[in-house]
Amino acid sequence: MTAGCGEVSSSLGQRLKQTRERYFVGRVAELDLLRQALARAPEPFSVLYLHGSGGVGKSTLLRYFGDEATAAGRRVVHVDGRAVSPSPARFEAAAAAALTDESAVLLVDSFEYCQGLEDWLRNRFLPRLPESVPVVLAGRSVPGPQWRADPAWRDLLKVVPLRDLAREHAVALLTRRGVPAELHESVLAFAGGHPLALRLAAEVAVTHTPAVTATWRPSLNVVETLLTQLIGETPSPQHRLALEICAHARTTTEGLLRAVLDVEPGPIFAWLRELPFIESDARGLYPHDVVRDALDDDLRWRDPQGYETMHRRLHDYLLEQALAATGAAVLPAVGAMMYLQRHAQVIRRYFTFGGEGKVYEDVYRPPDRTAVLRLATEAEGAQSAAVVDFWLARQPDTCYVYRSSATDEVVAFLVWLRLTDPDQAELDADPVVARAWRHCRSTAPLRAAEHIGIARFMVHPPAYQRPSPVNDLMQMRMLAHFLHDKGLALHYLVLHDAEFWAAHVTYFDDHPVGEAPPRVGARAYHLFFHDWRVTPLMQWLAHNQQQLLYGLQPRPANTGADLLVLSRPEFDAAVRSAVRAWRRPDELAANPLTRSRLVADHGSADPVAALRDVLGAAIDDLRDDSRLHRVLVTTFVHGTPTQEAAADRLGLPFSTYRRHLTRGLDRLSDLLWDHEVHG
Repeated sequence: MTAGCGEVSSSLGQRLKQTRERYFVGRVAELDLLRQALARAPEPFSVLYLHGSGGVGKSTLLRYFGDEATAAGRRVVHVDGRAVSPSPARFEAAAAAALTDESAVLLVDSFEYCQGLEDWLRNRFLPRLPESVPVVLAGRSVPGPQWRADPAWRDLLKVVPLRDLAREHAVALLTRRGVPAELHESVLAFAGGHPLALRLAAEVAVTHTPAVTATWRPSLNVVETLLTQLIGETPSPQHRLALEICAHARTTTEGLLRAVLDVEPGPIFAWLRELPFIESDARGLYPHDVVRDALDDDLRWRDPQGYETMHRRLHDYLLEQALAATGAAVLPAVGAMMYLQRHAQVIRRYFTFGGEGKVYEDVYRPPDRTAVLRLATEAEGAQSAAVVDFWLARQPDTCYVYRSSATDEVVAFLVWLRLTDPDQAELDADPVVARAWRHCRSTAPLRAAEHIGIARFMVHPPAYQRPSPVNDLMQMRMLAHFLHDKGLALHYLVLHDAEFWAAHVTYFDDHPVGEAPPRVGARAYHLFFHDWRVTPLMQWLAHNQQQLLYGLQPRPANTGADLLVLSRPEFDAAVRSAVRAWRRPDELAANPLTRSRLVADHGSADPVAALRDVLGAAIDDLRDDSRLHRVLVTTFVHGTPTQEAAADRLGLPFSTYRRHLTRGLDRLSDLLWDHEVHG
């Protein structure tokens, strides 16, 4: 009976070993290290310290190590950190065989559960092992600094971070688990090379029916299981929220946490830095992609209201940073804000969020002319290149070039024209600009201090007007113009393939010019415009956030299409009418300013209250001249039956009072006009 049980056990163990071998992929370098240790290669390590995030494959690798050691005739002593109490006596009892058997191999899994024994192990336990016994410690945390501080351990300790599987190994794992080839891309988009995520996804994907669709999305069960393995328990709800913020933002700094959490973030930021799936660069912390997506999907499903609150706080902070950025800091700040929209289906179709570091934006310089014209000719033809050459001579500072980080070669360029009153030579040279200018003049003429912006050329021949990392940078540059260009009244996009970009222009509230597209050479170019006086920046951004959170939806009727574009004389008259009606809400409600950018930027649902707030704030801004301020407050805010009564209350001769009133109203109109035009 006993022998029979032994045979079954041996057979089962063999089958387990064969199964592990069948599904084991990659980790070639790590296996080579173990084999060198088993073979006592010259100067082998004594301790191999593997560290990596939960689910990255540490336990699987240790089991494979055990199989290799057994096959080599070695005795495997396996200690599970989760199963032993973190006390020297308990650990030594579990690992005792390694102290007396020179053929042993000591494998310690889940070392993070007995990390407190690290000093004891290094100083007391490990030195007692036979020299022939290799030790492998596998845990989530990096080894403590004392290992490297001790010169004696420098040659005996080998530290190896366990990373994701390479793409070819990830594909091999999916193939061996029976995932149909047509689902590989969508599974890899979720799991990357993370072994646990790949295995969980494979379990679900093998039951998928490829005939229905060739895409796959993780179920909530997959996400929940993955998060449990990767993260475990967090110290507090604020720590969990900080982790979710880190997953939602592109990168996380203490300043970002301070703004969103509204607490001093030092200890929480330090905790984030120590997590095994958190990495860092010059801009801050960021999580492993699988952790990022799992956390974001989980919060959005589990607490939609909390997700929205977190998103809006992040967006407000990043918008503030983008508006304040200057010079080289502008594009990274805009990119961080844009990253928040990566889950919108429309954004995912047109924005890659990839290839970072391979291409960078630079200013155009005269020596770049030959490369720019060559790219224009390759993508759009000789006649279009001649138009590019014309604008390089007229507005060289409106050209941005994109250089290969490896070679500094110009691989793409963007021309963002700025026009206030183009001359006839410019209109004759470029039929696309002529069409945009004719549209502007006929539908919404420019006012003083206003201009139009035209994304005239977006040229990257390998992916001409198609999603690519270069196109990402171009879109970020255009968004930077939307945020920073004072007096931008309208912008125009020039697109060759209008059908492909249809969803994009709809999402971003760009409208077709509506005439037959102009042609340059054999190619037609479609124009789309946005009037920033009709739908100002803050309303535009707010609507984009609504679309991101709730899906594509029509623009609310009271937040854009019915705004007025007033000329300066009309505006001045409306200001004077509004201050006279300060105490009469019915008259204020009929004032044209209630449908102006002034009130739209205020964001209030009550246009009358918003107009009164805007007027009051502008009057307060005149406190630097107390005489003008007192005249306006007394006449309109406090209210007097006549101007003569106001002059008496102020103790001023009527002629002096009238002079101050005229100057005060002029300054008030100037302040408000600057807001109306520039935001």
